[in-house]
Amino acid sequence: MTLPNIKKQFAFFFAILSIAAFAQPLSKTYIQYINTYNQLAIIQQNEHGIPASITLAQGLLESGAGQSEFARKSNNHFGIKCHEWTGDKVYHDDDEKGECFRKYENVLDSYEDHSLFLKNRQRYASLFTLSPTDYESWAHGLKKAGYATDPVYAFKLISLIENYELHKYDLTKLSDINIKSNKTAQDIENRPSIGKIGAIQQHKLYKNNRVRCVIAEYGDTYGSIADEFNISESRLVKYNDLNTSNQLNVGAVVYLKHKKNKASKEFSIHYVQEGETMYIIAQKYAIKLEKLYTLNKIPFNQTAKVGQELKLR
Repeated sequence: MTLPNIKKQFAFFFAILSIAAFAQPLSKTYIQYINTYNQLAIIQQNEHGIPASITLAQGLLESGAGQSEFARKSNNHFGIKCHEWTGDKVYHDDDEKGECFRKYENVLDSYEDHSLFLKNRQRYASLFTLSPTDYESWAHGLKKAGYATDPVYAFKLISLIENYELHKYDLTKLSDINIKSNKTAQDIENRPSIGKIGAIQQHKLYKNNRVRCVIAEYGDTYGSIADEFNISESRLVKYNDLNTSNQLNVGAVVYLKHKKNKASKEFSIHYVQEGETMYIIAQKYAIKLEKLYTLNKIPFNQTAKVGQELKLR
C-alpha cells in the first residue's frame, strides 16, 4: 500500500472516530447555547448568506458552547485571531503560545464580525457560491480555506449539525423565525429623547410575524430597551408575556408591540424540541402565550412535552 493511500485511510479512520466521539447523548449545555443564539445565526444568514447551521456549529465548537474560559473573557465565539484588528485583544495559547485574539464587548458583535471575517477575505469567496443550505460543502470549504488546523474540523462541524439538527435553521428566507430588518434612515434620525439625556437607538429593528422586535445584547434590561424606544417598562414587559422584568439573556427576542393571536401563514404546526417551553415557542413565533395555550387546549399550569405537536394557527 502506498504512503498516500495509508494517509487517506488514516484520515478516514480518524474522521470516523471523531464523528463517533461527537455522536454522544445530547448535551443540555449545547442545547441551551443553540436556543440562546439560533436567532442571531439566522439573522447572519439572512444578511450575509452564511448557513445558520455552520455559524452555530462553529460557535459551539470554538467556544465550548460559550463556556470556555477563553470565550468568557473575550466574548469571541469563533476563535478569530487579531489579523489587522485594532480593537481590544486577549492572548491565549492555541497553535502557539500566547497568540493574539479579538475581544468583543458582547457576543452579538462576535457573530457579526465572524460573518464579515468570512465575507471580506478572498480565500473564503468560493463558499459564497454555495447554497446556504449545503452545510456539508460549507464545512469542507472552511477547512480547505484554512479556517482551522484540525484535520477533522469539517467532520466535527457536520456531526454537530446533524446530531443537534442545526440544519433546520438553514432557511433561505428565514421562514423559521421570519424576522426581517425594518430599520430606516428616518428611524435613525428620529431617535427618541428621554428627559435631558438623548436615548440613542442602538438596536437594529426586526419584524417577526409583523411585530417589531429587537435582539437583546449584553447588558440589556427591559428598562434600558424601554427607554431606548420610549415605551414604559411595564408595557414592554406585558408585550413579552411577563409579569415582572426578568433578567434578559443575550440573543432573546424582545417585542415592542403586542404579539399576534396566531403565527404567520407559513407556520401551522410546531414540534416541541428538547429545552423548549411554551414561553420560548410563543416568543419564537410572536404569538401571545395565552393564545398558544388556548389553541392547543393545554391548561395554563402545564407545559408541552418533547415531540408534542402544537398548533400555531
